[in-house]
Amino acid sequence: MRSTQDFFSLFSLPHDFDIELKTLNARFRELQVESHPDRVAAEDEATKLAAVQRSSLLNDAYATLKSPLGRAAHLLALAGVSVDEVSQADLDREVLFEQMQLREAVAEAPEGDDGLAVLEPLKKEIAARIHQREQNFVQSLTAEDLGVAKRVFHELQFLHKLFQEIETSEEQRLAY
Repeated sequence: MRSTQDFFSLFSLPHDFDIELKTLNARFRELQVESHPDRVAAEDEATKLAAVQRSSLLNDAYATLKSPLGRAAHLLALAGVSVDEVSQADLDREVLFEQMQLREAVAEAPEGDDGLAVLEPLKKEIAARIHQREQNFVQSLTAEDLGVAKRVFHELQFLHKLFQEIETSEEQRLAY
């Protein structure tokens, strides 16, 4: 198993799910300026390549930590837990059934304004569920119950995807 680069340390941030995004943004801009490849344009090829690689790493790290799902996955990876592979033990049947019901509700929403009236409360409900699962994730991680944290992470993946589907569906309805 390859070691995971610690993105929190890269940005001098605490290893927490709840990070200050303003601090992340400011630190990213600082590091970007410090390591921008244009600063070494007159240097040898190895130095230029190192600058490009550092810039790429910063961009990846920033995107990861900016995203709640990316941040959660990274915290698990730092704890030695891979979220890439999902087994049946990682999924709760009740949550899967809940997801199917919510997806049906989104799919069955009528077109136009009537559909928006159906989707808006669903979107609020999903946002509340995401918030609750994020709290559950933090509690599990804090308690070092990594199996539960991984399961909650996968639940968050489902909820974020559903939230995105609702937003896409709303945009399509507003376009007409």
